Amino acid sequence: MAGQGCQGRAGCRSAGRDAGAGPGARGSFPGRSGPGAPGPPGQSPCAMSGAPGGRRPPFPALPGERVLEEAAGARRRRGNGGGSVPGTLLCTNRRLAFVPGQAPGSRGLLRPEDEVALPCIHKLVAASSFSKPKVLTAASTLKFIPEELAVFCRDFRLLRFSFPENGLAPQAFRVANAIAQAREAAARLGDAADGWASPGEAVPEEEEEEDEGSSTTLLFESLRDWEEELQRLGAAGWRVSAVNERFDMAPSLPQYLWVPSGLLDHDLKRTFGHFQERRVPRLCWHHPGGGHLLRAASFHPASEPGSEDVRCLEELLLGGRGPCVLADTAELPTLADIQLAHLRLRALCLPGAVAEEKWLSALEGTRWLDHVRSCLRKAAEVASLLAGKRCSVILQEPSDRDLNCLLASLVQLLGDPHARSLPGFQSLVQREWVAAGHPFPRRLGLLCQDSPREEAPVFLLFLDCTWQLLWQFPAHFGFTEAFLLALHDSSFSPDCSTFRFSCQRQRGRSSLPRLPSQTYRPMGGWQEPGGHRGHPNPCSFPPVWAWGRRYSRQQREQFRNPAGPPGPAGPPTPSTPAEPCPWGEPRLVLALAKGSLCPHSLPWWSRPPQRPPLWGSPSGSQGTLGGLLGTSCQPPPGLLLPCTAGPCVRLWHRCYLRGLPQEQRGRLAPSLAGLTEELQLLQERLRAWNLRRPH
Repeated sequence: MAGQGCQGRAGCRSAGRDAGAGPGARGSFPGRSGPGAPGPPGQSPCAMSGAPGGRRPPFPALPGERVLEEAAGARRRRGNGGGSVPGTLLCTNRRLAFVPGQAPGSRGLLRPEDEVALPCIHKLVAASSFSKPKVLTAASTLKFIPEELAVFCRDFRLLRFSFPENGLAPQAFRVANAIAQAREAAARLGDAADGWASPGEAVPEEEEEEDEGSSTTLLFESLRDWEEELQRLGAAGWRVSAVNERFDMAPSLPQYLWVPSGLLDHDLKRTFGHFQERRVPRLCWHHPGGGHLLRAASFHPASEPGSEDVRCLEELLLGGRGPCVLADTAELPTLADIQLAHLRLRALCLPGAVAEEKWLSALEGTRWLDHVRSCLRKAAEVASLLAGKRCSVILQEPSDRDLNCLLASLVQLLGDPHARSLPGFQSLVQREWVAAGHPFPRRLGLLCQDSPREEAPVFLLFLDCTWQLLWQFPAHFGFTEAFLLALHDSSFSPDCSTFRFSCQRQRGRSSLPRLPSQTYRPMGGWQEPGGHRGHPNPCSFPPVWAWGRRYSRQQREQFRNPAGPPGPAGPPTPSTPAEPCPWGEPRLVLALAKGSLCPHSLPWWSRPPQRPPLWGSPSGSQGTLGGLLGTSCQPPPGLLLPCTAGPCVRLWHRCYLRGLPQEQRGRLAPSLAGLTEELQLLQERLRAWNLRRPH
């Protein structure tokens, strides 16, 4: 065995240090051989452990998941004097997991706080009292036996594991190396079809449980889903177009688009080449008062449309629906700004990052809350404009794949009560992020070949904005903070189709050579091939909304807000019609910038834009939102207008401060397990205080 020739932990440390650059430089032990020995630098963990021949984990496994290494008897440390919990630390080819108890035999679901997906690991640090802490990578050389392992996660968690001196030295060494190598191997295999799924995998019974929220979530992968949602919106004058059904018009757009009924597909094809990435304007949402929200990429700089193309473009943009307002993303943070702010925030939220008296100023210095504030402010302006004026608002971004996703989603959260229900919110994310082609792998940094310049957590910024709305209007939402935390942390998991792919085309292609015999559909659970219910290319990776795969029924019950609306909203009831726009004729085009409207011309117009009666400041003396709402400053029923002043935008404590010792607790508290854990921690603190108190 690996422990032969090592007399206790000190002997193993000496062996690791004395080996120098010789055969023991990787921490090999005397008499150690066989498939369990650490391999040479760069060797994949699958080769190390003989996977896929490794055993299945002692908990419900993901498809193709195998144990690479484990350390029975490891202890997970709790923060702020909370002691530690014994158990087994396992490294699989998918995740790092801790199973409390000395001999885990239960196949129950893991607690979410006891597991972390390999791509979610930001940094792995091994520490020993005889050596300096070392950051482990697949190519690094570990020359000492780790006494403690710190796992810094992208979702702001900090997991600490210790290995007591009871013969765990070889296991601690092997599991540390296995995690470092498996983490890089998972990133290399992130976009590969092979190696991530195994045929004939049995699905645990817990996974087959179907939630009410999942069964009513529209994935927007079929024509029926798009028609059903368009009917719910009551958007007269719009239809579902299948012009991109083969992804030949715009590879990053979904197969089906909402376009004006008067525009034939033959004419619609003329417009694609005049927008960047061929992402044409299409409907996102219809306000009951008559306003329309569209989204599109920027106009192509080399576009020179002919007279027939101009006719089709103006029908698509204007279409006799009243004035058209262009709202670009120039006032919002850039992708580089978002990434830099997120990195600064994550560094700030580590233990001991900055002195306590300087923490608040350092938080402001990250600019993260400023970015949240600007996104909420811009979304409120657009939502107010749609509610107060009968016009069309077109969100424009150069790529239409990042900040447009965020803005379109926030506007609907502010104006559509259905989007604030649990199934409605899940459908909203599916339509405006997943189907719309947000590049999740690149923006979240899930693949090792991605350039760091492409990383920018736009989706996490959206979740923070959503939490701000939930905190300000708790009775208007059908879901809770626990749901947002689960979605935040699940975004780093490569085992669901929601965040694994960059567009619907890529998601469909990945399903063609699939080996598994089952696919997942929220409308029908796990199905055999042929039972796809109208979905032409089912993906064998389930969506993130299949919460039963990772969360127990008791945990999923905490996703629903008991104080929120009673259930999903039905078809929107027509509200008081919005005021007719006093700004000019239907061909008028305006630009929304800093809360004001000014005339704007389309690229192919040779004449300067006409000047509307109220151009420059539609708000008049009522303030920005007051003017956008019309003659009344009171928002119409169903419209939420968040406060974006300094103290009203808060730090999401339960998400970002989880790595601090004094804040470490279950993500789903207050739950029975979370409250029990907190009670035990308070009792231990009280006992320690009583011991220190003079008698």
